[in-house]
Amino acid sequence: MLWQLKDKGVRRPHDLPQHIERRLLFALSRFSGRIQKVLVFLEDTNGPRGGVDKVCRILVKTRGMGATLASATHSDWTTCVDQATGSIGHALARHIARHRTQRGLLSRLSRLRMAPFFGTG
Repeated sequence: MLWQLKDKGVRRPHDLPQHIERRLLFALSRFSGRIQKVLVFLEDTNGPRGGVDKVCRILVKTRGMGATLASATHSDWTTCVDQATGSIGHALARHIARHRTQRGLLSRLSRLRMAPFFGTG
């Protein structure tokens, strides 16, 4: 799975990219065949002042189904990443299920519309 980290000069722990990769693999590995690219954005809105200001946004681009986004805000980078990766796993599962349901409904509708022409139904 291809993933890319975008952190605009954020002060973060040196081992955070490895933690992000582990969490992404855990959350998204079952969807690996459908995922085209994963982008992880880190932002510290207050800078060095501290507080609940660390933001992690994860954008997953899928093959033929568009994109899914999840984000989390926390005072700790590790917790922020954990929450965002958990959210993106659930969001992507819902997105795929919704896409599968819509595709199934469309194919059933087209079969019903064609039934009078082919004598089935």
